Amino acid sequence: MDDNSRDRLTLARLFLEPSNSTHRQYEALRAFFVDGLPSAEAARRFGYTPGSFRVLVHQFRSGPHRDFFRSPARDGRAPGKQKRLRQQVVAFRKQNLSVHDISRALARDGETLSPAAIATILKEDGFAKLPRRRDDERPERPGPVAADVADVRQLDLAPRALHTKFGGLFLFLPDLIAADLDAVLAQSGFPGSNMVPAGCALRSLLALKLFGTARHRHVMGYVLDEGLALFAGLNAIPKRSFLTEYSCRVPPSCYPRLMHNWFDTANRLGLRRGASFDLDFHTIPFHGEDALVEKHYVSKRSRSQKGVLAFLAQDAETRVFCYANAELRKGEQNDEILRFVDYWERRTGRLPEELIFDSKLTTYANLDELNRRGIPFITLRRRTPTLLAEAARTPTSAWRRVELENVSRAYRTPRVLDRQVALTDYDGPIRQLTIAELGHEDPTLLLTNQLARSASHLIGRYARRMLIENNIADGIDFFHMDALSSAVAMKVDCDLQLTLMASSLYRLLAVRVGNGYEAAKSRHLFRDLIDATADITIEPNRVVVRFQKRAHNPLLIAAGFDRTDAVIPWLGGKRLRLVFG
Repeated sequence: MDDNSRDRLTLARLFLEPSNSTHRQYEALRAFFVDGLPSAEAARRFGYTPGSFRVLVHQFRSGPHRDFFRSPARDGRAPGKQKRLRQQVVAFRKQNLSVHDISRALARDGETLSPAAIATILKEDGFAKLPRRRDDERPERPGPVAADVADVRQLDLAPRALHTKFGGLFLFLPDLIAADLDAVLAQSGFPGSNMVPAGCALRSLLALKLFGTARHRHVMGYVLDEGLALFAGLNAIPKRSFLTEYSCRVPPSCYPRLMHNWFDTANRLGLRRGASFDLDFHTIPFHGEDALVEKHYVSKRSRSQKGVLAFLAQDAETRVFCYANAELRKGEQNDEILRFVDYWERRTGRLPEELIFDSKLTTYANLDELNRRGIPFITLRRRTPTLLAEAARTPTSAWRRVELENVSRAYRTPRVLDRQVALTDYDGPIRQLTIAELGHEDPTLLLTNQLARSASHLIGRYARRMLIENNIADGIDFFHMDALSSAVAMKVDCDLQLTLMASSLYRLLAVRVGNGYEAAKSRHLFRDLIDATADITIEPNRVVVRFQKRAHNPLLIAAGFDRTDAVIPWLGGKRLRLVFG
């Protein structure tokens, strides 16, 4: 093959092998309509799927006058709006305006041109990019107000008046003052600095946890609220970067010590210790790429995904989170129930009186250990096909009907099969209740070592347990514990301890208010009592918090909040006074 033939073949390939989408569409349609190539063959030759080529043919039939050969502008530059505004763009650049400044200047004149289009025009006219300018060199334009840097040394306690959205937080101050939080943190080894001591840092985080309407990602909208900063004892609430960094500065060994010390403190403040506990795992989703994070089941999404597994123990009566641990791996999760038992025995000198949990929380061997230590428990048993078939074969005469007491539900008279069974790794018999007509298609299987209690009582107790997952989920949602995806990426163990402290403070408030609030959810307490604005007056010797007139103020007055007269150590020893309406 001579050189002319090779050159002709090379040039012919430019027609036969299109390099852009418009050329490829033209050649494919020409092969189909002019050369009579079958649709499937034309699609294969030019890299289309049969379906997409049929769509292309249909679109061409609908609009056959498509312009495949548009002529470029004579000067090679973009026509239309860019050409019309070129002189204005160049004039603005000569005034040392950036592409964004030019775009805004054109917008003021009623013209819209994107910064990218302006950059193209300037490049074609030979303008280089502007060097990075200092803030004082930029044109003046509206922008967010920069808040002060958090520094306790800059706290201004001079007499003045201010308004805050976070007035309800000051209802927690009497208990925080009595708790001596700064001493608790010092005993737990929490770090601090001259600008932001440990007490101020944790009160800032705790304030955002207690005010449960928004997750931490909204913290930057609150940096100018002087009331929030005053609650923490600072001149300004720390920025989210500090809050993230602080949770990483705390050594992991500090969190168990804080949990122990806060437990004793809450008990000293009057928070009753429970006897019956609802236990559960909660997976906090993780959306990063860290290979060290294991996959766990997320009930909210009915699937397994990367996340941090947290064990939670909640007092069944007061709904306080009294124990939490996020340092769990899959190989350790089955034994966490025993670690909770040991923790409770060390803190109180006695074993838990009852544990309620579901079937996936631990193993039969650990059930045997609980029974050996004399701890009553109730748990579910997994409904295997063999167990369901056995229940179906049981004659009707073996079942008996019971009536549930003190349980508000539609199905109050289920049928029960009460037997003692043997389990692998469990020494001795264990009681199994097979419950039908409880609102589920298949029977529910309960296992318990409480051999003498009535079936009605056991079923009623676990019927309340069926709501525990909702109660725990409500607490997690209200205290926004799933905060790994928010802008303030706190460490999980820090977030868990804040949740424990916040739930305790809410319960202490509920007990003090009374009138049925003892059993109310934290969300209910927040709506009625905490979500309140206030006017704050800083006087020479005291801080007066004056709440707006609200329907539930009489309950707070009856509880004695209007007689509050406590010294606030982190506010220069000023006394706190609360005024309602």
